[in-house]
Amino acid sequence: MFRKIALIAASVLAVGTGAAVAEGTGGHIEDVAFAHEGPFGKFDQFQLQRGLQVYTEVCAGCHGLKYVPLRTLSDEGGPGLPEDQVRAYAKQFTVTDKETGEDREGLPTDNFPANTGAGAPDLSLMAKARAGFHGPYGSGINQLFRGMGGPEYIHAILTGYTGEEKEEFGSTFYENHAFASGWIRMPPPLSDDQVTYADGTKATVDQMSMDVASFLMWAAEPHLMDRKNAGFVSVIFLLVLSTLLYLTNKRIWAGIKGKKHA
Repeated sequence: MFRKIALIAASVLAVGTGAAVAEGTGGHIEDVAFAHEGPFGKFDQFQLQRGLQVYTEVCAGCHGLKYVPLRTLSDEGGPGLPEDQVRAYAKQFTVTDKETGEDREGLPTDNFPANTGAGAPDLSLMAKARAGFHGPYGSGINQLFRGMGGPEYIHAILTGYTGEEKEEFGSTFYENHAFASGWIRMPPPLSDDQVTYADGTKATVDQMSMDVASFLMWAAEPHLMDRKNAGFVSVIFLLVLSTLLYLTNKRIWAGIKGKKHA
């Protein structure tokens, strides 16, 4: 009795995020080799462009990216769209001007629009808000070697549907092995050949999931490459500094240590 009440409460809370829960098992997240992973990894520009296409043609119908500026689509290290393409892309959106209160065409200086109509979560920071990997007893060992796993979580959710569905609490739930409860309210959003890639890449569900997961990781942390470069330089600096300090210390105390042994 109490378990059923708890499940109903959890489902009601989850409706606002576009994903309700039901009985099931824990999610299973597979480790996927993304181009941006590792100390020397970097975003694949063409994969980001394909991911942008998947987001625009599929995900944007329910999910927004309200914290991502449109102008960053032309930034180095990102999708790298030419500025004229960014302007053309921005024009497809209708934006309410903050000063006049009137609707106008979108500009590169605007952010991606929010999408609250479907009740689905915003995806701006989703790749950092979700952790696909956890170490034993919360130690974080897996995260140390495999990363947080946010893109892997997104990829797993998009590819984790089994085709099974059920009616519960007045809603339809879809079985998904990657979702924590095993059942998710979001219908399978992707199907093979749902989009047509300009570069000729085969648009399988797995490929589209990889592309949009990588794009959402860039959207959540567009300066990831800069952070890696800064971290690498810092490590080199600390190694050189430590070596100099060790040699200096050895030189300063060499006479005293020599007398002590004598």
